[in-house]
Amino acid sequence: MECRAVTLDHSGERVTHVASPPSRGDLENALTEAKRVDPDLRRIIDTIPVLAWCNLPDGSVEFANQRWHDYTGLSPEGTRGWGWTVAIHADDLETMTGKWQALLASGQTGEIEARLRRYDGEYRWFLFRAEPVRDNHGNIFKWYGANTDIDDRKRAEALLAAETRTLEMIANGARLADILERLCATIDAQAGNTISAVMLMDADRMRLWPVARPRLPKGWIEAITPLKIGPGIGSCGSAAFLKQRVIVSDIATDPLWVDYRDVALSYGFRAAWSQPLLSKDQQVLGTFGMYYADPRTPSATDLRLIEGAGHIAVIAIEGERSQAALTRAFEEITKSEAELRAIIDAIPQLIVAIGADGAFLYANQAVVDYTGLTTEDVRSGSLREVFHPEDFERLRDERDAAISRGVPFEDERRVRRRDGQYRWHLIHYNPLRDEAGNVIRWYATGTDIEDRRRSEDRLRNETLALREDIVRSSMFDEIVGSSEVLRRVLSQVSKVSPTDSTVLILGETGTGKELIARAIHKRSRRSTRAFIRVNCAAIPPSLIASELFGHEKGAFTGALQRRLGRFEAADGGTIFLDEIGDLPAETQIALLRVLQEREIERVGSSHPTTVDVRVLAATNRDLETAVQSGAFRQDLYYRLNVFPIEIPPLRERVDDIPVLVEYLIERYAKKAGKSIRTIKKQTVELFQAYDWPGNVRELQNVIERAVVLCDGETFAIDQSWLQGKPSQPSARMPRPVTTLAEGEKELIEAALAASSGRISGPLGAAAKLGIPRQTLESKMKALHIDRLAVRVP
Repeated sequence: MECRAVTLDHSGERVTHVASPPSRGDLENALTEAKRVDPDLRRIIDTIPVLAWCNLPDGSVEFANQRWHDYTGLSPEGTRGWGWTVAIHADDLETMTGKWQALLASGQTGEIEARLRRYDGEYRWFLFRAEPVRDNHGNIFKWYGANTDIDDRKRAEALLAAETRTLEMIANGARLADILERLCATIDAQAGNTISAVMLMDADRMRLWPVARPRLPKGWIEAITPLKIGPGIGSCGSAAFLKQRVIVSDIATDPLWVDYRDVALSYGFRAAWSQPLLSKDQQVLGTFGMYYADPRTPSATDLRLIEGAGHIAVIAIEGERSQAALTRAFEEITKSEAELRAIIDAIPQLIVAIGADGAFLYANQAVVDYTGLTTEDVRSGSLREVFHPEDFERLRDERDAAISRGVPFEDERRVRRRDGQYRWHLIHYNPLRDEAGNVIRWYATGTDIEDRRRSEDRLRNETLALREDIVRSSMFDEIVGSSEVLRRVLSQVSKVSPTDSTVLILGETGTGKELIARAIHKRSRRSTRAFIRVNCAAIPPSLIASELFGHEKGAFTGALQRRLGRFEAADGGTIFLDEIGDLPAETQIALLRVLQEREIERVGSSHPTTVDVRVLAATNRDLETAVQSGAFRQDLYYRLNVFPIEIPPLRERVDDIPVLVEYLIERYAKKAGKSIRTIKKQTVELFQAYDWPGNVRELQNVIERAVVLCDGETFAIDQSWLQGKPSQPSARMPRPVTTLAEGEKELIEAALAASSGRISGPLGAAAKLGIPRQTLESKMKALHIDRLAVRVP
């Protein structure tokens, strides 16, 4: 028997190898060699600079190399099986084991991120990578894996996110103190045992003042404010004096803390590091300090963290000072054009002067250096060539329109650098006016936001996925929201749905009563059968009995054949009686029989028909008041009010509005074929502050209208849409109705106006006048009264 194998040689030609099967002696020699090699292989695995491990098909650990045991401090016995999980951070354990089980089930190569405890108790982020090993039959018999330390990468990502947020806050005009507070909060969150603070130098350059200290004790702040700058004044005072980083690993013994040692120890501080904040010309702006509760010497990662945080703080401080310098430059423009140009040339931002007609007049030295254009090129209009063609066409009309309005504005566009590379810039346009208020010139300032845009693009996809998860987790069928009041309603829905109990749904107009009814039906045992909706207010009183219960052939004029009613159509399923408060009195009696006997009688028939229907009813009226006034039957009310559910109005669900807005924008934008990526913060705040008398239905209408009018990727509304409108006075002021004999026509018109043109029913004009409906219709015809003409608008 021969074994053949085909390979390719170095030139790519196919080569066939023929081999005879191994003899018994060959196999014995191979086994002896394998036993000799195995200890060598084990020593190699134990010494490689990687945490490596081997797991059984069920995911339990069979073997971990010596590096693993040295790092975690776990013994081989403590690691085997599932013992290794004790080294995983408690906050990551559930996610880690869940993903590991999913990986085992998939049988595919995968990666998991989690924090792993070092032998000294410190946790660091690791990337766990697992690879399945299969036998000749394709079955997994081992999992091999290795751990890679990614703690530095995680901290770098946190710093990148902090820098992005800092740039955004600067671009949005946030206060320096708010920006630095956010930075300290980010650093504290990244290293949970850290308390960070930023101090700025005052004008006399002799003292430091705390400006950002979200977690520092108040008493400590009072004890060090202001802090003198000197060679032996703690970590921050010394760092500002020396213009170099100062690391104090143990406050209890370091001579730099002799003046503040006792008070520092009283507040639990044992280690303090400080990074001086230096401008580009090496001027001290302040310090970034980090405090620890235990003696601590920084690692290389810690040093990169404090250095990176200091860099971000310098960006914020210099950004504010640059903006302040630009403001001061604009204030001096009327004094000296030459002086202004000198100042503008000294500012590192891209600055361009534009005429009132939009023509380019002047660019500062930063623009010339960045684009490679000359001053003459700028005046000749060549500056337009440095903008990306797509952006120029996209923003041209918008820019011209904004310039014509004469108000400050901004846009984002790509600017070509002298090496031919395009980078994104945020361009701010500010008008300069003469004494009469006329715009005589525009100044545009450009800030490089390429890094921010890349971060936004990377994070946008993550945000979209997260937003979809949030909407899905906040939805109950089509009911969007997770506020406490709504959760109580949905809890009631979940409890009553599996039963056959009659449910009375109460709530203002537009709150979603039908959605609640459909949710009850969908979760009931009748979900596979019909869901029949009836709007009791939309059916004329003379036809509502026929609509609900059906009629026999010849039951009345026009009844040419037998017709099944809505109750028979819903047999085995659910009927939803909307606006139940408008049901005529005679129909209320028939409905009461259905609820009591589960039987109906078609109009024109004397034979009862049994129906198996679950009844859900809804109204925006106060039925208890209607019962007291006699407009609604008390016994019917008690039959309907078995399980009442009151839906809260939207003004009581303020926390649900942001999720509702995102859900509705996505739905209407998709329907309109538009892409809306962001929502103005002011718009969300406006939505949450508005009273929403029309509830969710009004919110839907406002959002649909705004989506139709939206031309860009940012959603916003006109504030005037949500301003309260004064109530309109009635066109007619009907006098109180007394008897029919007193001004018969005027009395009928007044009754019609008071009942909004409705003739029959408990709230109709006939009931108000105390006469039958047929009598009123006859008199209206004789007196030529049009019920629509007298309806109150």
